[in-house]
Amino acid sequence: MKKRSVLIAGHPTSVSLEEEFWDALKSVAQSRGLSVNALIEEIDQSRTGNLSSAIRVYLLKAARGPGE
Repeated sequence: MKKRSVLIAGHPTSVSLEEEFWDALKSVAQSRGLSVNALIEEIDQSRTGNLSSAIRVYLLKAARGPGE
């Protein structure tokens, strides 16, 4: 588990994710032409629970592809 600091709406926060999730997050951000921080901000805007969990769910849905 790696904890990293990110900025969300100009405020620093920390996110703890396994290294594999950080790698997947970087890959998805790159494919969308976004920084990792910008993608995390996007995920944060639509979440209802824990940010780390929301990121994992987002990445799972991204891996499954559209319509699944």
